[in-house]
Amino acid sequence: MKYFDELKRSMDWLASFDNSVFLGQAVKVAETGMSNTLKDVPQEKRIELPVCEDMQMGITIGMAINGYVPISIYPRWNFLMLAANQLINHLDKIPKMTKDKILPRVLIRVSIGSERPLHPQHQHVGDYTEAFRKLLSNVDVIRMEEPESIFPAFQYAFTKKDGRPSILVEYGDYYAEK
Repeated sequence: MKYFDELKRSMDWLASFDNSVFLGQAVKVAETGMSNTLKDVPQEKRIELPVCEDMQMGITIGMAINGYVPISIYPRWNFLMLAANQLINHLDKIPKMTKDKILPRVLIRVSIGSERPLHPQHQHVGDYTEAFRKLLSNVDVIRMEEPESIFPAFQYAFTKKDGRPSILVEYGDYYAEK
């Protein structure tokens, strides 16, 4: 079982559900390692967005409120930081603001940027897992360090009954190393 293969298997499994949709940058075109995990996800389930992270999270929230289960893809933690307003002030607070009447199921894929074989510089390799765990009270943050943890993490995030959104943290270096 390989890290990349487990990510791809998870995306294929998620794509089998009628209400799942994948959105973000490089979801329809191959530009990141994450793109390759979607190669067998039907094109009609993918929504390509411009580089506008805050807007992406807003669209993600709107889709979740309307019954979809969005898998919102951010290739790096450093990019997800740009969506922090929507994530912290809206997605995280919706259950409290609606007295648990709206429980938006959202899966957010984010990667700790790879440093090998080429270091992309420090603005692309941040790991803000612990910081976001402290900032969020209603969003699970799940770090996937080993290949065997990946599929169960996505199954849990998609099927759990509490409706809490999940951030699933990947390691870019592990795509080729594990």
